[in-house]
Amino acid sequence: MPADRPNILFIISDDQSWLHTGYAGDPVVKTPAFDWIAEQGVAFTHAYCSSPSCTPSRAAVLTGRNHWELRETGNLWSHWPGWDVYPERFADAGYAVGHALKGWAPGRREDMADNPAGPRFGDFREFMSDAGDDPFCFWYGSHHPHRAYVEGSGVQSGMSIDDVEVPPFWPDAPAVRADILDYYLECQMFDDQIAELLAILERTGRLDNTLIVCCGDNGWPFPRAKANLYDHGTRMPLAIAWPGVIEGGRTIDDFVNFADFAPTFLEAAGLDPLPDASGKSLVDVLTSNRSGRVDPARDRIFCGRERHAWARHGNVGYPMRMVRSYDHMYIRNFEPDRWPAGDPPGYRDIDPGLTKQYMMDNRDLPEVAPLFDLAFGKRPAEELYDVRADPCQMVNLAGLPEYDEVRRRMLGELEHHLSVTGDPRLTGDFDFDAQTYYGASTWAPRPMPKVFDPRRT
Repeated sequence: MPADRPNILFIISDDQSWLHTGYAGDPVVKTPAFDWIAEQGVAFTHAYCSSPSCTPSRAAVLTGRNHWELRETGNLWSHWPGWDVYPERFADAGYAVGHALKGWAPGRREDMADNPAGPRFGDFREFMSDAGDDPFCFWYGSHHPHRAYVEGSGVQSGMSIDDVEVPPFWPDAPAVRADILDYYLECQMFDDQIAELLAILERTGRLDNTLIVCCGDNGWPFPRAKANLYDHGTRMPLAIAWPGVIEGGRTIDDFVNFADFAPTFLEAAGLDPLPDASGKSLVDVLTSNRSGRVDPARDRIFCGRERHAWARHGNVGYPMRMVRSYDHMYIRNFEPDRWPAGDPPGYRDIDPGLTKQYMMDNRDLPEVAPLFDLAFGKRPAEELYDVRADPCQMVNLAGLPEYDEVRRRMLGELEHHLSVTGDPRLTGDFDFDAQTYYGASTWAPRPMPKVFDPRRT
């Protein structure tokens, strides 16, 4: 550990899946700044958000708790009642604390002058000027690569539509390829922001004593990705560098939950942990100087989802929970009679874009129909996937007798974890669907309360 208290720089993108960095091997998108963090520090191959939706994912980062433990804050466009968060601990310890762009959002805060991520600054440069020589804890929340995109911007930037690798659960069509390139360009815009942050650290002489964590908040905004528990919705890019403290050039395969970040930051700074945090610090993994699988206990991950957008009549969500190991993924859909992508015809739990529109317009074509059903159709109560043979989770094995032992074992593991962490879906003592949605409704007019939306500030 460094003799001086380390600075904390947390950098988070908005809707970026784990595959889309140069370090991860994407053949098109260029991310030299993210790659530098990974090369100087540690790249994680199995990092997962707590929920594939902005508000609950970010709440888990701040509190060190699973999104279902946060009750009303487990929904998108929800309410923040005043949970304990790691930036408050740093502020109490004399750190300069702040955030820029998107902190905890979108949602409503009660009686709070600042965002839970800290006081708002125009940018990192302004914050560093204000911080002076004090140790700092800063959250940089980019808006990239969140939709909406400038249609055709990826092609116009010079990237080739022929080089795009289309996931097998989407049709391979020019519109889809162009949409992916638009997304790639936004990923590169985020990387430009990372480069600027690193340059400021270097110019101010703070690079050598800063714990840098760079990740996404949830999967890319396409069908069967964002707002879904499959890997394309929950598996995140994650690189961590801590010059002079952790050995760089390593790739670690341990499972990481975003609820692990708050305990990591606090332990790194020698501060007391947050009460009731369910996440586990990564400091021992980071300082192990090992690659591959380091901590045997980090052999699986648990994620979930409640209400995302106002996408169904009655403003109900699509509750589901997931456990994933290195071999299998099991998903429990608690309300299989509901539409996972939102009620037709809008399917509003999928962000609007070229890929969504192409699949909706061509749903009757033989080559599109089965893919449309995977992304937009209803799902059974249980899903089970062999993630080694089926990395995109497209072939549900839950109903096959030869996989029943695996299904029962993973269901037991999931129910045990949810019971230990007090998930209301098991205890029945809280109703996620009954909570107020503070975003705009497409179903009926309603008065809009005062909300925190970083795009309006």
